[in-house]
Amino acid sequence: MESETSLPLECSPAITTHSVDEEMVFSHEFMDLLSTLPKERTFFGTNIYQYKGFWFLALPLHGMIECQQQFKPRRNDIFLVTPPKSGTTWFKAIIYTLLNRQVYHPQDPHHPLLTNTPHQLVPFINLLKPSEYDSISNSPDSSSRIFSAHMPTVILPKSVLEDNDSSNCKIVYLCREIKDTFVSFFHFVNKNVDLSSCSLENAFNLYSRGVSPAGPVWDQIIGYWKESLERPNKVLFMRYEDMKNEPYVQLRRLARFLGKPLSEEEENSGVLDKIVKLCSIDNLRNLEVNKSGTTSIGLKNHTFYRNGQVGDWKKYLTSEMASKLDHITEEKFRGSGLSF
Repeated sequence: MESETSLPLECSPAITTHSVDEEMVFSHEFMDLLSTLPKERTFFGTNIYQYKGFWFLALPLHGMIECQQQFKPRRNDIFLVTPPKSGTTWFKAIIYTLLNRQVYHPQDPHHPLLTNTPHQLVPFINLLKPSEYDSISNSPDSSSRIFSAHMPTVILPKSVLEDNDSSNCKIVYLCREIKDTFVSFFHFVNKNVDLSSCSLENAFNLYSRGVSPAGPVWDQIIGYWKESLERPNKVLFMRYEDMKNEPYVQLRRLARFLGKPLSEEEENSGVLDKIVKLCSIDNLRNLEVNKSGTTSIGLKNHTFYRNGQVGDWKKYLTSEMASKLDHITEEKFRGSGLSF
């Protein structure tokens, strides 16, 4: 481990300069592409475009295409991939803390999570400019960086997904019960955009058709599930509910996959307890850095933290809605060995 870097966790300030303005200037080439793509209007009033079978807003799609074309992985880069609102923020904190635990102990009073949001420490790669990729320094090892994405397998750069002599990238894929994912997504958008003219039912109808950012969610999940079966050394498939129910088992599993297993000394010192406490949703929610301010694309920091409860969908979905999502899930996953 390279411990000489004094600030291995700080991301470039430049990553906070992007605009969320839908009318931001894109290249003529990208605008020409958008004009050829199927599009719909989201329940929150923005155009969404279908590209390679999945739906994306213009800004993240632009970043994904740039990433496909220009990203060059380092040997041990790590990607956290999720559907939107599946525990992304929570897992950014977990992976960051786990990987950097020997540089910043989870009880360190100067731990970067106390003064930086998880999104600052583990950026979405498609919200970076290509010139910023190499400025990311959030691991104690110079051969690795931690990125996050909502990209399906067909969008992820081939250099990340495939093994070769110069790349041993790891992909941690986290998903959540579909009904909870939808409810969390709706509430997240509602806290950032005025949805006074939109009902939960309208949002549900689009979501159940697969028209949601990085959706259809089922197709994204099944893509990474298949990759995890074919290349378990490359893709670790994880469930939000498993981490909630058995955090120590899952943290050990994650640490082994990342090549950073816990030592006997760490186990005896209770480091897992300390990681769980530091990265808990309650703790993150109550940190001053997460109570105010916005992300690089103008989303309110405090809106990334709800209750994190499993089964919260029961408070919001009708029995008909729940049955419909369950039916779609069963049909999509049939024969795969995957179930929720």
